[in-house]
Amino acid sequence: MPDGFTCPSPLGDHSHVQLAHGGGGRLTNALIEGMFAPAFDADGPERRHDGAAITIGGARLAFTTDSYVVDPLFFPGGSIGYLAVNGTVNDLAMCGARPLYLSVGMIIEEGLPMETLWRVTQDMKRAADAANVKVVTGDTKVLDRGKGDGLFINTAGIGLRETDADISPSSVRPGDAVLLSGDIARHGMAVMTVREGLEFDTTIESDCAPLAGVVLALFEAGIDVRCMRDLTRGGLASALVEIAEARGVHVVVRESAVPVLEDVRGACEILGLDPMYVANEGRFIAIVGPEDADAALDIMTRHAVDGPASRIGEVTDRHEGLVTVVGQIGAERVLDMLSGEQLPRIC
Repeated sequence: MPDGFTCPSPLGDHSHVQLAHGGGGRLTNALIEGMFAPAFDADGPERRHDGAAITIGGARLAFTTDSYVVDPLFFPGGSIGYLAVNGTVNDLAMCGARPLYLSVGMIIEEGLPMETLWRVTQDMKRAADAANVKVVTGDTKVLDRGKGDGLFINTAGIGLRETDADISPSSVRPGDAVLLSGDIARHGMAVMTVREGLEFDTTIESDCAPLAGVVLALFEAGIDVRCMRDLTRGGLASALVEIAEARGVHVVVRESAVPVLEDVRGACEILGLDPMYVANEGRFIAIVGPEDADAALDIMTRHAVDGPASRIGEVTDRHEGLVTVVGQIGAERVLDMLSGEQLPRIC
C-alpha cells in the first residue's frame, strides 16, 4: 500500500529500512509523521514509498509488509487471502522490484470454520502461483472467541529491484505525465455492496490482481518512471495528494479521462461516495517523463490486468502541493486528502 520513510539501518552504510505507509487520510499521515517516523529516525515524506529499498551484499532488494482486516472475508472477485498476497506483491512492484518471497501471519479467532480457513489458504496459493512468488515462512495465533472477528492476515514480501532509479515523489518534475492503469473504485464497491446488501443488474467485482507484470514491462522497455503508487486505501485522490504535497508540485487531473464503470458510479452515488477516494487493489498510477508518456501508455494497455490504461493528467508548477480536477464543463476543484477513512475494513 502507499508510502514509507527511509532511515539508517544496522545492515550498513548503504542499507536503509522504511516504515511502510498504509495511506487513507490525514490522521494516518499524522500518526506516522508524529509518532512512528520520529521513533524510528525516519527521513521526511519526500522519501515515502510502498516499501523499503535495501542493499545487502550487493543485492538490491525491496522489502514490505502489510496487514489485512477486510470485512467480509470473501467478496466478488476475491477474498482476504487473495487480497493479502496481491497487496504485498503490488507494494513490491511499486518499488520497481520483482516479487520473490512472502511470509504469512494468520491471526485466527477461535471457532473459525476450517472450511473458511481452507478456502482462504487456497486463494492465497492461487494468487501466489499467478504472481510467481513463494510463501516460505509463516505463523499462526489464535484469539479467544469474539475478539478477532474471524481472521486477520499479515504478509511481508521480499523482491529483487530491477532498477536503480529513484522511484519516489522526489523524482517528479513539472511536465511529467500521470498515467492510470484502468478503471477505479471497483474493489471498494465490491466489498461495500456485499457489506450493505446492495443489488445491481450486474455484480461488481473487485479489481484485485497482481501488478508486477505490467510494472516490470515498463522498466524492461527503459521507460523513465519517476514515481508509482498502487491505489489502495484513500484511492486515486489520496495517492496523488501524497505525491503532490511531498514534492511540492501541482497535479492537474482531467475528470473525463478517469474511467469509472457505470454500476460502480451508481453504487458510489447510492452510498454518497466519491470514486476518486474509493480503494482499488489492482490499479496503479505511473508518473513518467513527457517524452515516454505515449510508449508507457501503450505498454500499460498491452499488459493491462483488466481494461486499457489512460493518461489522466500532468504535473505543473502552477501551485505547490495541490491536486485539482478539471470537470466535464471546465470547472476546476481541489482534491484534498480525507481526515480519515471513508470506508473502513476495506483491505
